[in-house]
Amino acid sequence: MGRYTGDRVDNGRRRLLATAAIGGAGLLTARDALAQAAGPLVPQTMLEQGQPILSPPYGVPSKFEDDVVRRPTDLTSTDLSSWSFTPLQDLHGTITPNGLFYERHHAGVPAIDPDTHKLMVHGLVDNPLVFTMNDLMRMPALSVVHFLECSGNSLTEFTKPASTVQTSHGLLSCVEWTGVRLSTLLDAVGVKPEGKWILAEGADGAAMTRSLPIEKALDDALIAFGQNGEALRPEQGYPVRLMLPGYEGNMSIKWLRRLKVADAPFMTREETSKYTDLMPDGRSRQFTYLMQAKSVITSPAAGGMIEGGPGPVQISGIAWSGAGRIRKVDVSVDGGRSWMNAPLDGEPLPKALVRFRLPWQWDGAPTIIASRATDETGYVQPTREDLISERGTNYVYHYNAIAPWKIGENGEVTNAYASEA
Repeated sequence: MGRYTGDRVDNGRRRLLATAAIGGAGLLTARDALAQAAGPLVPQTMLEQGQPILSPPYGVPSKFEDDVVRRPTDLTSTDLSSWSFTPLQDLHGTITPNGLFYERHHAGVPAIDPDTHKLMVHGLVDNPLVFTMNDLMRMPALSVVHFLECSGNSLTEFTKPASTVQTSHGLLSCVEWTGVRLSTLLDAVGVKPEGKWILAEGADGAAMTRSLPIEKALDDALIAFGQNGEALRPEQGYPVRLMLPGYEGNMSIKWLRRLKVADAPFMTREETSKYTDLMPDGRSRQFTYLMQAKSVITSPAAGGMIEGGPGPVQISGIAWSGAGRIRKVDVSVDGGRSWMNAPLDGEPLPKALVRFRLPWQWDGAPTIIASRATDETGYVQPTREDLISERGTNYVYHYNAIAPWKIGENGEVTNAYASEA
C-alpha cells in the first residue's frame, strides 16, 4: 500500500512479504515474514512498569515526535525580528497545538507579569478606563475557533518558491480563542460619534501599533487571554492580545496595552512603510486587511515522500477564508486539467480552518496535485499566473494562489514551481 508519512516510514512489512513471495530454499515463509514484521509477540513495554503520573507535570509530546517542531526562516538577519513556521505537514485535524503555533515578532518576546499589566482605552470616548487582567477576567467571555495567518505567509511563492509546505505555508495556525468582545470594552467607555478608528498598541520593545476601523471593533474583534483552553503563550501575546478574525495577523496586536479611539487612521510605521502592497504601476495598496480564500495540500506535500510505490494514497489538506466559511474544495491529480470535489470534515466554521480529504489511487507515474478553495462569497482561489498578472512580483503580502505539488516516479514530493526555477 502506498502510504505517505512525511519523513518517517516503516516499510518493513512490505519488504518481508515481498521476500517471502519469492520462495525457495532458505527464505522465510509468509507466516514467518508476518511474524517478524509484527515484532516480538510480547513487546518489552509489556514486561515493565511505565512512567508514573505527572511525568512531567505539564504534558509534552512523545520523544518519538521530536521532529515535529516550528522551524525558523532564513530570510531575516536577527531572530528578534523574525518568524517561525508551523509544521502543517505533521498536524491532524484543524486545531494547532499551542507549542506549534507560528511566531512573528518585531522585537522579541517580552516577559509580562499579568498582575501588573494594564489595558488603557481612551481617546474619543466619554469615560476613559484602565482595565487590569482581573477586570477583563470578570467580564462576559466566549470561546471561538479562528485561524490566524501572517500577511507574509507564502511570500516566497511570488519569486522564489519554497521547498517544503512548512516554509511555504506555515505562517498559519488555528486555535480556540477565549476572551472578551472588544465591543464590550467600547460600550463601557462610550465611543463618541466621531470615533471611527482605533489605534491598538502592544507592550513589546517595538511598540507594535496598527489602526483598525471601528466597524471591525464592533463586529467580531476579541480581547483574548485564552488559547486552546489555557492562558496565551508568551510568544502569542501573554497575558492579553487583540484578535481580529479573518484579518492579516499583524493586526491582532500582541501584549495589548492601549486602545485609542480617533476620527482617522493613525498612519503608523506598520501601515505606511510596512504592510502595504506595491502594485506594478508603483502605487501601493493600503489597509488590505482581509485574508482571502486559500487552501493547501499538506499530505502528500512538498518536502515529503510517498513510500511504498504505487497504490492508495489519501490526499489531505486545509482550506480557510477571512471572508467567512469555505464552501468547497476541489483537488486535481493531473496538473489542473481536471478537478474533483474533495469532501470536507464536518461543517466549516467561519474564518477557521477546515480539513478536506480525497482518496486517490496513485499509478506510480509522475504527476502534479493541487487544491482550489471556494468560499461562501463565491470567491475562487486563483492560480499563481493570474495572481502575478494582477499584482506583479513586487507584491510581498497576501499571496493566496493555488499550490501545486509535483510527485516524482520515486514518490518524492516537491514544490512544482520550485522545481521549475
